[in-house]
Amino acid sequence: MSANGSDIVTSPPRMSDVARLAGVSKMTVSRVLAGHSVAITTRERVQQAIDQLGYVADAAAGALSSGRSEFVAVLVPSLASSNFSDTVRGLSASLEPHGLQLLIGDTDYHLDREERLVRSMLRHQPRCIALTGSRHTEATRTLLRRSGVPVVEMWDAPADPIDAAVGFSNVNAAREMVRYLADKGYERIGFIGGASELDRRGLDRLKGFRAQMKALDLDDTRIIRLGESPITMSHGGPAIAALLDTWPDTQAAMCVSDMSAFGAIMECHRRGLTVPDDIAIAGFGNFEVSACCTPTITTVSVDAYGIGLRTGETLLAALEAREQGIEPKLNKRKRVAYEVLARESA
Repeated sequence: MSANGSDIVTSPPRMSDVARLAGVSKMTVSRVLAGHSVAITTRERVQQAIDQLGYVADAAAGALSSGRSEFVAVLVPSLASSNFSDTVRGLSASLEPHGLQLLIGDTDYHLDREERLVRSMLRHQPRCIALTGSRHTEATRTLLRRSGVPVVEMWDAPADPIDAAVGFSNVNAAREMVRYLADKGYERIGFIGGASELDRRGLDRLKGFRAQMKALDLDDTRIIRLGESPITMSHGGPAIAALLDTWPDTQAAMCVSDMSAFGAIMECHRRGLTVPDDIAIAGFGNFEVSACCTPTITTVSVDAYGIGLRTGETLLAALEAREQGIEPKLNKRKRVAYEVLARESA
């Protein structure tokens, strides 16, 4: 979309555009990209043009006459998380029957790493791109907007997606869990999350916790942030211990994920505390462990596999439209349902 709001499709920048802006030949640009000997001032001028245009060298065009691979680039924060692995499975199930394969990158929750992966993957000319979250570096957003391929952001519900988004509001989902706990009669509720600022979805859940506690006129200060992303079972035990040592009268703890909730419940067992009689524990994500734990974990259920399926369907619709010679009109935001799944722990 152009600055004045009109729908104008722009082609991704080419090497000739870089050469023209830098005032050099295409051969010089090629030498800079290949790392060959070029005068420092010339190299800097070419690099400035590359950065200004958001140009990405095409590593696949020489091998593929179409100039496009049959890959779909997919970026997730952590393949160690079963939720994100399930999303990748859903994407694969949707796309592979159409001859599309996934090229997967793990960002480890770092936006600068995401930017590097986007640059690298675009060199392979993917048919489309799916990435997790809605917060990116400005350079990443520029690269994606100028890539010339459909882009879907997953797991969030941004107000202004780069292209389209398939997800939900983590803030609202967390608020729903707080309302559930309050309706059960719990007033002294704590929150257990990670210490890292990198997990944006975790921060949104903390934001939702605080907002709803304030809305109910309840104390929103019982917060323990411990451990780097991704949060695992090992974080939950020390976190619940810190919560109870600081606020011994806590009635319930809302955890940023089922993994930390499981660790918290195990620590309660070690302390001789009964869940939920002595303290209620709630999680987030409906991981497999939440149904296998004793007691089973009350959680926010999100269809991670379904997010992958719907993302794949959105990308396929965009590709089909382009094959018919029309610019796809994507549904900018596809909302994914969530619900509080009441079990034994709260």
